[in-house]
Amino acid sequence: MKSIDLRLAVYQPDIPQNLGSMIRLAACFGVKMDIIGPCGFPFSKAVLKRTAMDYLDVAKIDHHSSYDFFRTNIPSSSRLVLLTVQASVSIWDYKFKPNDTIVVGRESVGVPDLIRKEIKDQIRIPMVPSVRCLNVANAASIALAEATRQIGM
Repeated sequence: MKSIDLRLAVYQPDIPQNLGSMIRLAACFGVKMDIIGPCGFPFSKAVLKRTAMDYLDVAKIDHHSSYDFFRTNIPSSSRLVLLTVQASVSIWDYKFKPNDTIVVGRESVGVPDLIRKEIKDQIRIPMVPSVRCLNVANAASIALAEATRQIGM
């Protein structure tokens, strides 16, 4: 697997088990992960260890206390790509780049409108019209799989 600068950013996660799944996902794909606080649960190494298990030792994680702190510390070459059900562009029609940061929102409400308006690149996973959305960890898995497929990892 070749080295790339692809990242997964999780905005204010609500559910520790979903965050643990995404930590394992990032570790298995070899991508860096950004956790943007505050979290909807007590954020601690013990919570992460319980949900991410031994993958926590493999994952490359940066924790940011706020979205502003995240924006200040993310590499300037990184393009933010928001995964949202509100996007009009299908993930299958989007061209990922090796330095993209895929951003997923909170399980309960996604990201605030202010952030949604700031992020130019927004994509969605096509679903049947009668359903609301995928679990955030499942959606992140699909997005990382498609991005790495396109990039050629």
